[in-house]
Amino acid sequence: MRFSQRRGLVPTGKILQIDSIDEDLKNSLWSVLTAFYWEKFDRFRSDMGERTDYISGSNLYRLFNSLWLYFFKKPIDTIPTYFYDETDGLGVLRKYFFSAKWHEIYDFIEFVVEYGPELQKEGFIAACNYFLERESSAYRFVDGKIAEISSPDEIAEIEDAISKTTPYYGVRQHLSTAISMLSDRANPDYRNSIKESISAVESLCRTVSGQEKATLGAALKTLESKGLMHPALKSAFCSLYGYTNDSDGIRHALMKESNLTSADARFMLISCSAFINYVIASISNG
Repeated sequence: MRFSQRRGLVPTGKILQIDSIDEDLKNSLWSVLTAFYWEKFDRFRSDMGERTDYISGSNLYRLFNSLWLYFFKKPIDTIPTYFYDETDGLGVLRKYFFSAKWHEIYDFIEFVVEYGPELQKEGFIAACNYFLERESSAYRFVDGKIAEISSPDEIAEIEDAISKTTPYYGVRQHLSTAISMLSDRANPDYRNSIKESISAVESLCRTVSGQEKATLGAALKTLESKGLMHPALKSAFCSLYGYTNDSDGIRHALMKESNLTSADARFMLISCSAFINYVIASISNG
């Protein structure tokens, strides 16, 4: 803690940033972009004064081409010729970034992760998550997407489930879809995110129980009979599953309005991820 914080002259912490990005976080995210992407640009100025920083043919050309085509939705023949300077490619990106709304900034860095050089991806995500946590953002990168999950333990549980379900393609797809629907900042779909989370559990239970058409309850019962699940845990998860079948449940016809929130979808995603990790660990140890 700094001197000014110890003396109570400045706040020791921030209110969780949910619908905003303050200057500290914005500056930090731009610095991470600079360190992992902009400074890695592989064409540089000539010592003779001749410019060689062409975007075309550079290691960032695919990223620029994708940004113009899919993100900005501008003609690709308007991509700047050069990378450096205020009116060139980097200047255009910087101007956009620092004038963008909070959710547009998250869209931008998420897009860079998807279309930027693969070599930089892992380090960039780790650095972003560090600064997102340091500056009290409610968001983190999870499976390549920015999601409203603020606890490192929650992130680890979900990432672990994504990793462990590689042999179970359907399970992994359901989890990835649940994350995408939850993390869509423009139009989040909490109802179907919950559906995908519980579908991931159904898919795994049916696979490991050998009952591909069984209900979740029947699959859980089979796992219990095989000694892979404690009866109390089976009962608890059956009760949680019942939550999705009440008057606001995702298995009923869509209602005109829904009381489901990001907290509901986040809770179900984390709970289902933890359950999936438990079942896979039980199988491995069984």
